[in-house]
Amino acid sequence: MTSKYLVVFEKAENGYSAYVPDMPGCVATAETLAKAEQLIREGLELHVEGIVEDGHRIPRPESVAKLIDVRMPERSTR
Repeated sequence: MTSKYLVVFEKAENGYSAYVPDMPGCVATAETLAKAEQLIREGLELHVEGIVEDGHRIPRPESVAKLIDVRMPERSTR
């Protein structure tokens, strides 16, 4: 069985960071986006295993993301 969790990737000064809003404490950082994705996937699986081992309920994936268009002022490209 699988579940889909929202993962947020952010560009950082020296690479990328990633976190899972529905899994507090589940984070990863890497020099590339591809590596950050690999690490957060592995980290999320380990995080879930730890939750189960500790006898806690796995948080349901409830976060969503949506891109929203925002009108920018003419001079915003500076």
